[in-house]
Amino acid sequence: MNERIIIGRLETVNLPDLEINQLTVRVDTGAQTSSLHVDNIQRIKIGNKPGVAFDIHPEIHNVQKVVRRKALVHDVRKIKSSNGISEQRYVIKTGAKLGDFEWDIEITLTDRSDMTYLMLLGREALGSHFYVDAANVFVASDIGEEC
Repeated sequence: MNERIIIGRLETVNLPDLEINQLTVRVDTGAQTSSLHVDNIQRIKIGNKPGVAFDIHPEIHNVQKVVRRKALVHDVRKIKSSNGISEQRYVIKTGAKLGDFEWDIEITLTDRSDMTYLMLLGREALGSHFYVDAANVFVASDIGEEC
């Protein structure tokens, strides 16, 4: 694919495997891996494979709404956050949809409760699919908002 899609610094992403839609994400080319805010992470088995169960607040303006999700563990990595602290995080691999484009991404699960957005879309997820227009928001999202 030679033609990249232009996206803004904020976009709306669907994570269909996790049954999460219209999640506002902050696009961050400085972050290598994408991250998602979750609570109550528990190690589980899915079939006979390692997995995790976790709670997520799918609506940024309604923190009272919590849904329980589970996913296979893709990896466990040491990640250095923006504040310079390193931590071990579970990594899951899941489908993502932005506008009409669908692809698989890796997401670390962590506590982002002190951050404005529940999810960060990092440069590994952006890959060779997107160019980022940092001056605009919701360029490629289904909602088509302008700020």
